[in-house]
Amino acid sequence: MAVGAEQTRRTWWLLSPALLTVGFFMVLPMVILLVFSFMEADPYGGVDPGFTVEAYVQLLFERDFDDTLAYTGIYLGIIWRSIALALVATVGSLILGFPVAYYIARQNTRTQNLLLFLVTLPFWTNLLIRTYAWILILSTDGVIEQPLKAIGFLDGTLDMMYSNGAIAIGLIYTYLPLMVLPIYASMEKLDFRLIEAASDLYAGRYRVFREVIVPLSTPGIVAGCILVFVPSLGAFVAPDLLGGGRKLMLGSLIHLQFASSRNWPFGAAIAMCLLAIVMIALMLQARSSARRRAMEVA
Repeated sequence: MAVGAEQTRRTWWLLSPALLTVGFFMVLPMVILLVFSFMEADPYGGVDPGFTVEAYVQLLFERDFDDTLAYTGIYLGIIWRSIALALVATVGSLILGFPVAYYIARQNTRTQNLLLFLVTLPFWTNLLIRTYAWILILSTDGVIEQPLKAIGFLDGTLDMMYSNGAIAIGLIYTYLPLMVLPIYASMEKLDFRLIEAASDLYAGRYRVFREVIVPLSTPGIVAGCILVFVPSLGAFVAPDLLGGGRKLMLGSLIHLQFASSRNWPFGAAIAMCLLAIVMIALMLQARSSARRRAMEVA
């Protein structure tokens, strides 16, 4: 018994630095946000003591002059837009990132290192600068429109800026490396002799892709989708600059509540809703992974 207790005590001591770090930098801020979301807003910023659910009511309703509640779908629309754009960014990153990861995995070690360096190179540049570059590309008379007008293919404007499409492009560009790297990590372990064997057994390219490559790359695909979807859901820079403030997402809405509107409880409530959406996505992924492992064992 004494040996077991000593071993347990030693385990907790070894885990304490990690537990303290996670608790201080992750759990504590979320607890503070949760508490703030149930407090009253101070007109000058911050919160006032007192318990209220007004911040969560404000997500779906607004108060008239006679203090009656009227349904408003403004914030619910922002939530759905954020989820939709995050899904578009995830699917777009998967479509672009999968063939890139496959190509890198088929190269020799020296070429792989060079290509991986090029994939991660954008992270060496400030995100704000990279997003401003897309403003120059997508704006009226920008890099895309000027050549089209010069050859007479375009008379007016494509009106690409300050739209959902511009935000989606910015999100895909920003988080594409986070899709490529996990898929590459899975494909690097893939035995390409299985592809040759499938081809020798008269399987077409599509069938090889569907029944050999994709199943063996599933862990990387799932990890990449999570790594893209979660930050895209709460993105701030791309929606703010490429959306021009017209197409708000959850990250921009939270920033407005804490900075301009000075409604901290409502900003905290939106942040908790964002956290809930992320947790639901992670739970669905975990359940899907558990079901897939059970089927493999069976």
